[in-house]
Amino acid sequence: MKYYIIVNPISGRGLGERSIPQIESGLRASGLDFKLVRTERMWHAAELAESAVRDGYNVIVCASGDGTINEAINGIMKARKDGFKNIVFSVLSIGTGNDFSGGTGIPTNLNDGLKSLVANKRRKIDIGLVKGGDYPEGRYFGNGIGVGFDAAVGNEAIKVRWTRGLLAYLIGVIKTVFLYYNPAQVEIILDDKETINQVSLMISVMNGRRMGGGFQMAPESQPDDGLFDLCIAETASKGRILQMIPHFLKGTQATLPEIQMKRAKKVSIKSLDRTFPAHADGEFICLSGSALTLELLPRELEIICAG
Repeated sequence: MKYYIIVNPISGRGLGERSIPQIESGLRASGLDFKLVRTERMWHAAELAESAVRDGYNVIVCASGDGTINEAINGIMKARKDGFKNIVFSVLSIGTGNDFSGGTGIPTNLNDGLKSLVANKRRKIDIGLVKGGDYPEGRYFGNGIGVGFDAAVGNEAIKVRWTRGLLAYLIGVIKTVFLYYNPAQVEIILDDKETINQVSLMISVMNGRRMGGGFQMAPESQPDDGLFDLCIAETASKGRILQMIPHFLKGTQATLPEIQMKRAKKVSIKSLDRTFPAHADGEFICLSGSALTLELLPRELEIICAG
């Protein structure tokens, strides 16, 4: 098999670049046939992944965080639409949150990730497709979509330069409580059957389990069950939002009266008054969106996971 390794050198505050010697030596020691390339700009990973699939590489591996992973998935899915089906994806986790890895059974540290490539244990996972915002033609995602408060938190977290991971997101939460406090009235339609109409602080549509490196948005989600897991939060006071945070860290938010947990294959979200921000796998799909439609593609992508 031929392995194509896409490294984002600035992932994890520069950990991507610093990890390259360890990645190369580990792959060589295992006797794997590989080519390693660095991303150089936004959306470069999508271009590299698609080109590698078309050039005959069997396994695409991202050494990066969740944003670059999302780009690579989009490149792979574009090639799959053109008939290139026999492709496997995996991750060497060196990012800030590593939420995709954490939700799909891929190791969340580099050493175990290298071992998993050798063990070559595989599973097929679902992939989501969202249309709307800046992507009317659609953008694929592997972990989840966040609308409202969740997306605003991510925007604040990336501004935190002195730390990374969960702590950066916690700082983002606290800042957002005081900065983002005008949630939209939304209409949420599940599988063209159930309608929820409310002022929503946050809507998370998950294929994986967590966001922000530790917020358990959908603790019971399975990435291969053919269903999105939704966490829908009503608007709440600033003090109440702060009280809710420990529940999201423990995955017990379903016990709160402001929270609804739902499952669906198809989701429509429409604002009835003001716009909302939204992200896919931590990457913004709109800052001022008004409508999104989401579709689940069951068992669409084969991955290498922990052995």
